Amino acid sequence: MNGALPGRADAVVIGSGGLGAATAFHLARAGLHVALLDKAGIASQSSPRAAGLSGTLRADDLMTRIAADAVRRIETFEADTGEPLVFHQPGSLKVARREEHAEQLLDEVARGRGLGLDVAMVPPDEARRLMPFLCTEGVRAVMHMRTDVYLEPRQIPEGYARAAARLGAAVLPHTPVQEIVTEGGAVAGVRTPRGVIWAATVIDAAGGWLRQVAALGGANVGVVPTRHQLMVTVPLAGVRPDQPITRVIDANVYVRPEKGGLMLGGYEPDPLQTDLAEMPAEFEIKDLPLDLEVLRGLARSVEAQFPVFRDVAVQEHRGGLPTMTADGEHVLGPAPGVPGLWIIGGCCVGGLTTAPTLGALLAEWIVDGQTSMDLSSMAPGRKAAALPEPDLAERCRLQYAHHYWSPASMPADDAN
Repeated sequence: MNGALPGRADAVVIGSGGLGAATAFHLARAGLHVALLDKAGIASQSSPRAAGLSGTLRADDLMTRIAADAVRRIETFEADTGEPLVFHQPGSLKVARREEHAEQLLDEVARGRGLGLDVAMVPPDEARRLMPFLCTEGVRAVMHMRTDVYLEPRQIPEGYARAAARLGAAVLPHTPVQEIVTEGGAVAGVRTPRGVIWAATVIDAAGGWLRQVAALGGANVGVVPTRHQLMVTVPLAGVRPDQPITRVIDANVYVRPEKGGLMLGGYEPDPLQTDLAEMPAEFEIKDLPLDLEVLRGLARSVEAQFPVFRDVAVQEHRGGLPTMTADGEHVLGPAPGVPGLWIIGGCCVGGLTTAPTLGALLAEWIVDGQTSMDLSSMAPGRKAAALPEPDLAERCRLQYAHHYWSPASMPADDAN
């Protein structure tokens, strides 16, 4: 997937992670001549370093519908794209150790059922039967979302990129964008070291570089790249792939089977935020400094529920730079004031498994001029995207640090 640079295209997609590759595929399937560009290798940055797990029941109804639709698209991925995709669908458990989080789970179950989801509260002994590594002493309540999936994450962007190429898309790794060319204030193409691709539609799906790419076209996007890490233990006796994803709300920690061991990841209270404009041009996500002690600390925070992580050996430690937003919503839609420039990002550490639907929605909007869902809450120019830099960084930190908390259960000084 390293073709010749086309002189013209209907649409140029910048960034080949899950969101960019999905958008390129859906545009190509709609009959557009697409160029998918990446400054590095295809699907090589944050997406392959993701946890690869779905969380269908989200903080609002729109994202819940999107996440549920994305699970259905994962189930039919091979039929839709012609690309293989191996996934497991053991569902997920969400664990409350505090009374306010037990109330949160009751509210989530009621809302999920109202949206037609297969979700229910389960007693602690049933939760332990489903996930034998979970110790339920001190657990107040557990929710079971039966259709959640997990998978090896690089399958989604790589599969969509290959499928787009078969549909005629030019897939161009190691092709950085130096300029978004405009004429009369509207997008006219992109300039790369290999030449110019003329196109009236450009999609910024640049992940951690979302703000820098948008700025090339004169747009501002309010996101903060935030380090997210996970670790995978050595193989452990008793781990099976049919054991559910398990999330502990107050600790913001998740656990799932992986490579014969257990994956643990989570959301630390004071994460590393990175301005990629200050990094060298050759910086890639593989160069991101990682800190295993952060994960050891998260493991200690759930030691009562997962004693298996005490002093366990680690076979893999990885991390990426997903982009956070001040209100926890994705960024998707036309860039204000720059006709022809579209933005898709602000994944808030949940973009990989929603990419199948988000890419389809953006392609639908570009091709048809409208979408089947009201995406106004994700508008790139919304109020929450235009905060002063210190306020933006702090709001993004709070969203990250309380990832599994509902607004009602957040500490009072953090919920405002």
